[in-house]
Amino acid sequence: MNDQLLNTIIDGLQNGKAHDIQVIDMSKLEEAAFSYFIICEGSSSTQVYGIANGLTRHVRETLGTHEEGSVGMNNRLWVAVDYGYVLVHIFQPETRQFYNLESLWEDAVITKIPDLD
Repeated sequence: MNDQLLNTIIDGLQNGKAHDIQVIDMSKLEEAAFSYFIICEGSSSTQVYGIANGLTRHVRETLGTHEEGSVGMNNRLWVAVDYGYVLVHIFQPETRQFYNLESLWEDAVITKIPDLD
């Protein structure tokens, strides 16, 4: 991928030990509100929270970019972090399976990012 924000987000997620990272490119879909969804998971509420905090810190320190907003930090089952044209979803595994966002956007190009560990 050739987008600096996307690459920085992916690096931040990998540094936070996020698993099963997938980038959904929706830039060619008219009905999509975002150009990209990045979906990943952490194994517990503590890890989901840590991944989200680490991600925002990594992007801020690397690019000087702040998120436009986030939701879900209190329940930590599903945290969404908004970076304008990129929306990052950090799930616990059961919540990710339940909502199955990847299947909702199966017309988009989905790129799987390898886990580092």
